[in-house]
Amino acid sequence: MYILGVSCWYHDAAAALIKDGKIVAASEEERFSRKKHDFDFPINSINFCLEKAGINPPDIDYVVFYDKPLVKFDRILISILRNVPRSAGVFREAVPLWLKDKLKFRKKVKKTLKLKEDRVLFCTHHMAHAASSYHLCPFEESAILTVDGVGEWATATLGYGKGSSIKIIKEMHFPHSLGLLYSAFTAYLGFKVNNGEYKVMGMSPYGKPLYKDKVNKVVKVNDDGSIELDLSYFSFEYSTEHTYNKKFIELFGPQREKESLFFTKDSGFPAYYGEKPADFDALAEKNQYYADIAASVQEILEEILIKMARHLKSMTKSDNLCYSGGVALNSKANYRLVKEGVFGSIYMQPAATDAGGAVGAALWCWCDVLGNSRAQVMEHAYWGKEFTEKEMTDALEEKGLKYSKLSDEEIYDRVTDLIIEGKVIGWYQGRTEWGPRALGNRSIIADPRRADMKDKVNKIIKFREPFRPFAPSVLKEDAGMYVERGREIYPDRFMLVTYPVKEDRKKDIPAVTHVNGTSRIQSVYEEYNPRYYRLIKRFKEKTGVGLVLNTSFNLRGEPIVNSPRDAIKTFQNSGMDVLVLGNLLTEKG
Repeated sequence: MYILGVSCWYHDAAAALIKDGKIVAASEEERFSRKKHDFDFPINSINFCLEKAGINPPDIDYVVFYDKPLVKFDRILISILRNVPRSAGVFREAVPLWLKDKLKFRKKVKKTLKLKEDRVLFCTHHMAHAASSYHLCPFEESAILTVDGVGEWATATLGYGKGSSIKIIKEMHFPHSLGLLYSAFTAYLGFKVNNGEYKVMGMSPYGKPLYKDKVNKVVKVNDDGSIELDLSYFSFEYSTEHTYNKKFIELFGPQREKESLFFTKDSGFPAYYGEKPADFDALAEKNQYYADIAASVQEILEEILIKMARHLKSMTKSDNLCYSGGVALNSKANYRLVKEGVFGSIYMQPAATDAGGAVGAALWCWCDVLGNSRAQVMEHAYWGKEFTEKEMTDALEEKGLKYSKLSDEEIYDRVTDLIIEGKVIGWYQGRTEWGPRALGNRSIIADPRRADMKDKVNKIIKFREPFRPFAPSVLKEDAGMYVERGREIYPDRFMLVTYPVKEDRKKDIPAVTHVNGTSRIQSVYEEYNPRYYRLIKRFKEKTGVGLVLNTSFNLRGEPIVNSPRDAIKTFQNSGMDVLVLGNLLTEKG
C-alpha cells in the first residue's frame, strides 16, 4: 500500500511517500524549486517520490494532508472578527487566498494527480507532528510533545503513544503560543519570522538573561508549562506584517535594524566586515542589549519546555519522549531537556517543522486510521533525491570544469590532505538529507582545529553573521570524547542537540566551539553513511581528531543544494576550494 503525505501553503512544503508503513522517499519542495522555505503545492517533491518508488499516481492508495483546512480557516475568521477593524488587512489578504486555493486541497489533488477526491484524507496539524516522531521512534510506548507556532487551533500538545496508536491528552490553543512568542522576538531582533529563529538561538550566548523580568511582562507561565500571552503587546492576530506593536517597543525599545552588523566588545569586529567603525564602542553596547534580550527569551523558552516536559511526565509516567514541531529545532533548549533528565530516552524528528508533517500525516493514516503496526525506526535522514555519476559528469562538463575520477580510498586520502592544508570542501554524495540539517551528503567541510576556519567559511562561502556557530560531524564512538553528553541519544545523529565541549578539548576544535563553549554535534554511523564515516576516520588517522567542521552546502539565503548543477553553481559563486561529487573531484586554480 502506498500513502502520500503532503504539507504546503504555509511554509516548508514537502511530500513523503510510504509503502506498507516504511518511508520510500521524502523531500522539501525548496530543494527542487530553489525557493527557501517554499510553501507552494509540492509537485516537484511529489513527482520525485513517485519516481523513486517507480509508480504512477493511480498506484497511490491515499493522499493525506497535514492540516484540516476548514478548522484552520475557522480560526482565521474568528481572529479577524475578534479584531475588527484592525484586522481588515488580514481579511483582504488571507480570505481570498483561502477561498481560491487553501480550502481546495482535494480539487488540487484531483487536478494534478488525477485521483478521486475520496482518496484524500486530512490529519490535524499537531497529530501529524506527533506521528512524525512517535511512529518512527524505537520505543514501544512514549510520551509525545509537539510545540510550534500554530496549527489549526493548537500551538502545543501533550500526548501518549502506545503500540500503533496516539492519543492527544492536552492542547494549548492560539493565540497563546510559545512558537509565536519566540517568533515575535525573532522579528524584534531583526530576523525573518519562520526563518531566523535559529539566529536568535545563536545570538543568545553573546548575552546574559538580564531582561527576563521584561519578557515576563508579555507572557504568563503556568506551572504545567502552558502560557498566556498579554495580547496588548502583540499584533499577529490582526496584522500581516508585524507580530508585535508599539506597546512592545515601548517596553523593549527600538527594534534592531534588519540585516545590521552584529558585534559586541567580547566578539570584536570581524575582519570580513571591513573597516572597524569609529563608534565601535557605542554600536557594540547597542548590540549587547539585543544579545541580552535574545539570552532572556531563550532562557524563558527553555524553562517553559522543562515545565511542559515535567507535566507530561506526571500524566503519562513514561520514561520516553518523542518531540517534534518547529520549536524542536532549538538545539540549545533540547540540551536542557536532556540535561534535566525528565525523560530517560528522547527521540526527535529531524524534519521537525511543517515539512515533517508530510511523513507524519502518511504514518498517521497507516497506523492510526488503518490500524497497521508501526513498520520502521528512522535511523537516518537520507530520504531525498540521488543523482547518477553521469548526471554529475554532464554537469561538470557543461561548465567546462576539469575533474578527476578517484576510487573511494583515493577520495578519502586526497580530501583529508586538502582539509589539513586548510582547504574548504564541498562534499556531495548520495541522497539529499530530509530536514534542515546537512548531515554529510550535502555538506561543506573543513578543518575544525584551525581557529581561523570559522571566519574563512563565513567570509568566502556562507556570507553570514559571525555569531552563528559551525557544527562538527563526529565519529559515533568518539562523540563522548569531545562533549559532555552523558549518554548517546537518537537526536545526536540528526544534529539536534547542543552540548558543552569538554574543557580539555576546546583548544583542539576551536572552529566548532561556540562562544559559550558548546557544540551541536552530528554523530556519524558507518552503517548509515559509510563514505562520510570513513572520510572522518581517515582524517582522525592523520590528525588524531575524529571530527570535521560541517555546515550546510548552500550560500546565505538559499536552500541546501540538491542537484549536481546546484552544487557546481554554489561552488563557483563562493570561495570554496574543492568540490567532490561522488567520486569526482574538481579544484579551483
